[in-house]
Amino acid sequence: MKYAWPWELSRSGVLNMNRRNISYIGRYNQRKFYKRVDDKLITKQLALANGIAVPDLIGVVHQQHKIQEIPAMVLDRSGFVIKPAKGSGGKGIMVITRVSNGCYYKPNGHEVTQNEIYRHVSNILSGLFSLGGKPDVAIVEGLIEFDPVFEGLSYEGVPDIRLIVFKGFPVMGMLRLSTAASDGKANLHQGAVGVGLDIATGNSLHAVQFDVPVDKHPDTHFPLSNIVVPHWETLLHTASSAYEMCELGYLGTDMVLDKNKGPLLLELNARPGLTIQIANGRGILPRLKHVEAMNSSAMSVEERVAYAKKHFCSNPIF
Repeated sequence: MKYAWPWELSRSGVLNMNRRNISYIGRYNQRKFYKRVDDKLITKQLALANGIAVPDLIGVVHQQHKIQEIPAMVLDRSGFVIKPAKGSGGKGIMVITRVSNGCYYKPNGHEVTQNEIYRHVSNILSGLFSLGGKPDVAIVEGLIEFDPVFEGLSYEGVPDIRLIVFKGFPVMGMLRLSTAASDGKANLHQGAVGVGLDIATGNSLHAVQFDVPVDKHPDTHFPLSNIVVPHWETLLHTASSAYEMCELGYLGTDMVLDKNKGPLLLELNARPGLTIQIANGRGILPRLKHVEAMNSSAMSVEERVAYAKKHFCSNPIF
């Protein structure tokens, strides 16, 4: 494995954690707005109020004695997702892809009993998965219908699209693909594949797993060099409009493609990770500095997206 000195990374435009926290998160994200992204229920409500599509909300469990109402909530559903409102890093998310005769099944085919679901939701309410371990609520959502355009690109999970948005400009993006190593979750630290995307086109640029370049998915062996993410323009507009919605200057937007509903906003992140730079094979810092040097306060979502496509693509025009 090749290592680089910190000053070499800085010269290459790589943003490190300290600089991200001080110069971008600390400077551009006001603490009073954090709850808009740290609480997924509030995020969902804000998105709906702003005309942004999100997965169906089946119900919310606020108290322990309401846990036994879940089977009735999902009675007519072929699948569903249970997640903590204040969870992070994909922790505490239970995905049920099949319901049959009162039995529930995970993407890998393993059965989950009703009591296991009750216990999982009880853990969510007690704060086991929440930021700071504070008491939480459990969100029950409709299952995302996998878009067949991504067939073969992911293992036991739905691919998602992460876009970093700075002052309303989508500056860098990646496609996250679950693997056997990541247990079907699109989490790069757990072994998911990250595919860097051209901001102008949604085309794949570079792919990594565990920070090492790869050219095929490790489980499906699908080639990763010629991926084109559909609905790219809508994804960029959704990400850009999240800036006005949550009023955070530096954020990550996570979206998925549903085969019936198109792009859906999953969640927002006030502290997006830095591995997106590795997936893209380039640093994000020059793009952030470019935006900082602009007077962009009067620009619309459409203007910001058009500007980003022109200046932050794989072959920028300056």
